[in-house]
Amino acid sequence: MKIDGKEYKSIWLEESDPVVLKVIDQERLPFFFEIKELRTVEDVFSSIKDMTIRGAPVIGVAGAFGMYLATVEITEYSNIHDHLRNAARYLISSRPTAVNLSWAVNTVLDELSVASTVEEARSMALSAAKKIYESEIRSCRDIGRNGLPVIKEISKRKKGKPVNILTHCNAGWLACIDYGTVTSPIYLAHKQKIPVHVWVDETRPRNQGARLTAFELVNENIPHTLISDNTGGHLMQHGMVDMVLTGSDRTSKNGDVANKIGTYLKALAAKDNNIPFYVALPSSSIDFSISNGIEEIPVEERDAEEVTNITGYSDGKIASVRICPEKTRAVNYGFDVTPARLITGLITERGICGASEKEIKKLFSDKYN
Repeated sequence: MKIDGKEYKSIWLEESDPVVLKVIDQERLPFFFEIKELRTVEDVFSSIKDMTIRGAPVIGVAGAFGMYLATVEITEYSNIHDHLRNAARYLISSRPTAVNLSWAVNTVLDELSVASTVEEARSMALSAAKKIYESEIRSCRDIGRNGLPVIKEISKRKKGKPVNILTHCNAGWLACIDYGTVTSPIYLAHKQKIPVHVWVDETRPRNQGARLTAFELVNENIPHTLISDNTGGHLMQHGMVDMVLTGSDRTSKNGDVANKIGTYLKALAAKDNNIPFYVALPSSSIDFSISNGIEEIPVEERDAEEVTNITGYSDGKIASVRICPEKTRAVNYGFDVTPARLITGLITERGICGASEKEIKKLFSDKYN
């Protein structure tokens, strides 16, 4: 996608120095556009842990390239496969909820199981990471193509009036290398001159909607309005939302969806107001080993300071300020799980399906073998 007219991915390997992984620092947006260099497994771990990069697909790709960097760190004293297994465990531990991370890291690790030399491991890891990188970009592009007819149908029903889409968190190209999941059909609709308007949830406590989704939409010249997280229900009651479209960090095979905290409440409000609630996700976000997302998906609990403080821009710098009494205790669950019964459909790279194991299996029967 574009920033100030220049094309960017949110993560890429430096062509002139292929042991340098470059990422757009999401912690600095939208106030500063900065590119960060990752050269070690520790760099990748830290960038995922502190949310320099965030979003299920992009942290999966980062983990895959982290495994490549792990092969660069092998020394003459290392046991190749012990070293790689340790690196895999370490990278996966950086964020527990998004399944893309463990999927990508383990995919590369499996590829390397037959490597007998450091050179062979390095070549195989780089090839596997690039394959995952390209696959995720294609998936997001195809999610856009498959989701576009939903927006077109609403536009037709509204006789060309703007389609009002409510989003939560950021599932744009910053989170997904390119195109995004949620934003992909929106971008395609905009390019085809279909009038769209996006209600952007601020997404407390880290404000990914306000800081990242709004940043993307500004750069793509897409009409949007920032709202507090609790405004969505009011908008739905008054006919101001035509569809809700969110992403997924992990979806169980029965269709339950783990996404940024607050997603479940949007799904409840949408159900009560007969508004379609869609989830856009690549198959790498589906955990085919989990049958009940509410009971089995691990929900990350993050630092309470993200709730007690708020980060913003003032006097030329990014600063954090406290918003509650010093002695007030806070809890910070990063995600919630939306039950499949509240979801209208899952928009994937292979098409749209119902949120149930039966429907998911129709699209992804190969994943059950």
